[in-house]
Amino acid sequence: MANISLPTDLKTVVQHALAEDVGSGDITAALIPAHTQSSAHVISRERAVLCGSAWFDEVFRQLDDTVNIRWLSNEGDAIAANQTLCTLTGNARQLLTGERTALNFLQTLSATATRTHEFVELIADTGTQILDTRKTLPGLRSAQKYAVTCGGGCNHRTGLFDAFLIKENHILAAGSIATAVAAARQQKPGFTVEIEVENLDEVQQALRAGADQLLLDNMDLDTLRAAVQLTAGQAKLEASGNVSLDSVRAIAETGVDFISVGALTKHVQAVDLSMRLLFEEN
Repeated sequence: MANISLPTDLKTVVQHALAEDVGSGDITAALIPAHTQSSAHVISRERAVLCGSAWFDEVFRQLDDTVNIRWLSNEGDAIAANQTLCTLTGNARQLLTGERTALNFLQTLSATATRTHEFVELIADTGTQILDTRKTLPGLRSAQKYAVTCGGGCNHRTGLFDAFLIKENHILAAGSIATAVAAARQQKPGFTVEIEVENLDEVQQALRAGADQLLLDNMDLDTLRAAVQLTAGQAKLEASGNVSLDSVRAIAETGVDFISVGALTKHVQAVDLSMRLLFEEN
């Protein structure tokens, strides 16, 4: 996997996750003598793409930085069912306290990376790229977008602040596509301006207005092909709406530049992982 920068809010996200789980203290882990040491290992129960090891590590770093974690698989690796992913050694109380929070990150981010990889593989030879959306789990925007890149996909805008995506309601409120694009150019010169369009007439309007990118919303394959021909490279084209593993290949073959898939981050079915502990008396 190519070197991908970790999100700058990683530590804060982990801190919030621990706060909601641990609260004033883990009363069940406190039943174990404070001196008890343990080893543990994390096992995958299904095939997946591994993602989220940095969040997993950070959970235990914040609880007890003497916990030692040794990874047997790397970020972005394909993993098999019943494969040992990492081993841990340290204070038993801290291993038990951190178990669920650490696994929550690992299973969720691996799920996003795995689903992204499935889409990317289906269109690998087409030249079209898979994009994520803002349909992320609250509080996990940066983590899930990292997971998308881990799975071979690309990030769309991070949020509402770094690029214009002028959709149907924005156009209605502004008065027209041309008016909305002109206002965007005046407000933030140099920012990418993307327009959502629903038919070929709106494609023409957006091109005349000078949009950088067009979001082709819920168009059938024939209309997508016509939009590609009409645009002729004047703007980047992003197909969006009801994209599935069954349909993504045919959409890519129309010649669009991007396909955005909300399911990468919103339809998350966590990868089945488990952590098993072995206790040792000191």
